[in-house]
Amino acid sequence: MSMIQLTPSERKQFRAQAHHLDPVVMVGNEGLTAAIKHETDNALNAHGLIKIRVQSEDRAARELILQTLAEELNAAPIQHIGKLLVIWRPQPVRQRVLDEDRQPGPRDVKLLKFSKKGGQRPEVKIVRVMGNERLTPGGKVKRLKRKPSSVKKRHQT
Repeated sequence: MSMIQLTPSERKQFRAQAHHLDPVVMVGNEGLTAAIKHETDNALNAHGLIKIRVQSEDRAARELILQTLAEELNAAPIQHIGKLLVIWRPQPVRQRVLDEDRQPGPRDVKLLKFSKKGGQRPEVKIVRVMGNERLTPGGKVKRLKRKPSSVKKRHQT
């Protein structure tokens, strides 16, 4: 695979975004192993822009690690400051799976109860309504009733 080439302005934007990130991959004294490459690949798929901390004291070894990761994982090297490396790769587009059998989930509804006196604020109450419940005009939560089936259908089973 090959590295992604970025313009200096794109690299500058990614450096600014990476400033507040924490390292998600740590490279120990054993150097670059298959497990490190696998975890870096997973982190790039999940986040896109990641920081890597390298424990090695040798600057040339850290530079080699940055270039190797960028080439093997098809990523772009963004920055190398001290023991921190920053790399970026565009995240893959995720396909959303729709489930037709899924029922509506709970939702929070805000109820306002107005006072009988004119100058007071209304009382605000937040109620969680589940998928099989409904709100009455009076502000009460009621479960939906099953529709009655005919007598003939009940006796067939």
